[in-house]
Amino acid sequence: MGALELFMVKAALVLVCICGGVISVSPSSRQKLEVQKHLNRLNKPPTKTIQSPDGDIIDCVHISHQPAFDHPFLKDHKIQTMPEGLKFVDNKMSEEETTINSISQLWHMNGKCPQDTIPIRRTKKEDVLRATSVKRYGKKKHRSLLKPRSADPDLINESGHQHAIAYVEGDRYYGAKATINVWEPKIQQPNEFSLSQIWVLGGSFGEDLNSIEAGWQVSPDLYGDNNTRLFTYWTSDAYQATGCYNLLCSGFIQVNSEIAMGASISPISAYRNSQYDISILIWKDQKEGHWWMQFGNGYVLGYWPSFLFSYLAESASMIEWGGEVVNSEPDGQHTSTQMGSGHFPEEGFGKSSYFRNIQVVDSSNNLKAPKELGTFTEQSNCYDVQTGSNGDWGHYFYYGGPGRNPNCS
Repeated sequence: MGALELFMVKAALVLVCICGGVISVSPSSRQKLEVQKHLNRLNKPPTKTIQSPDGDIIDCVHISHQPAFDHPFLKDHKIQTMPEGLKFVDNKMSEEETTINSISQLWHMNGKCPQDTIPIRRTKKEDVLRATSVKRYGKKKHRSLLKPRSADPDLINESGHQHAIAYVEGDRYYGAKATINVWEPKIQQPNEFSLSQIWVLGGSFGEDLNSIEAGWQVSPDLYGDNNTRLFTYWTSDAYQATGCYNLLCSGFIQVNSEIAMGASISPISAYRNSQYDISILIWKDQKEGHWWMQFGNGYVLGYWPSFLFSYLAESASMIEWGGEVVNSEPDGQHTSTQMGSGHFPEEGFGKSSYFRNIQVVDSSNNLKAPKELGTFTEQSNCYDVQTGSNGDWGHYFYYGGPGRNPNCS
């Protein structure tokens, strides 16, 4: 081969390398780009930043710059004030709630957000990378829906989710309330979680289920630690494409400057020791159609706009209260991820976790005791539920369990 031909071959090779380099991006670079774009969408410019003792960064973001307003339907949305005309008058409950051990969020130790801002837990690169994909970050798995009494024993572990719940159905519901005992259950695998929540449900349990959810959860996958955290969730298509946890997509509009979705709750209950609980109320503003959420006695956090939903645009057809865990069957055995306190209901107060003062909201915006409270659990030897009622606690139940044990394998 002559010098000229050799030169032309080398030039061609260089050209191929250069072109290849220009037109192809390695998967890791493409992923980094995608993750960064997603972080830029989620993390809005803050007016103030607070470092939480647990490692979280809380950004104080102007209320009009929150993620909800990325939604095309919310471009010109006027932030609502809390609706009037609610009849949540229940003096016994108000008096009783003032005696409860108070719960806060860890980041409060290091500061608070100014007026007209909302606190948002900053999403970190590692948070997104733990998800199965950028698109699925902050979303529940499609298979996490539950219709009580429909669980075929052969399908129990197919979904990988297990529950111990109380529920009502067969009426129109305009909200729900409960006071939930707060614990820090142990999680066996990072891809599992344990939560205790209220579900406000509309529609069928097919592809069109509407759900609004709120409570506390321990989810190493979502948050990168084992802390107990306040959370919300919504979906209008059975966890497929719509909805997310907290403020991790456009949807929920927050109006409160003191409570951060997804932030750690403190303190938590201890076995045979001090007990702590949180009150959560979800109710519908029947004039505007939005669903509002209140945390504790006075923190109105914000609302889910009615246009997000189909069935829930009218009312809910079912309310569920209780616990849910993911059972990934590590080593082919039932998970030892705990639900609630990790102890069975029969152990009672100070040992087993509870929901108390369970109520529903009727069409006149009255808080009422639920009629015909049903219960459901897939495997009562793993996680169980037991209801009761009395003067102080109204309708209540103890729930939970240790998961894997000699009777649950």
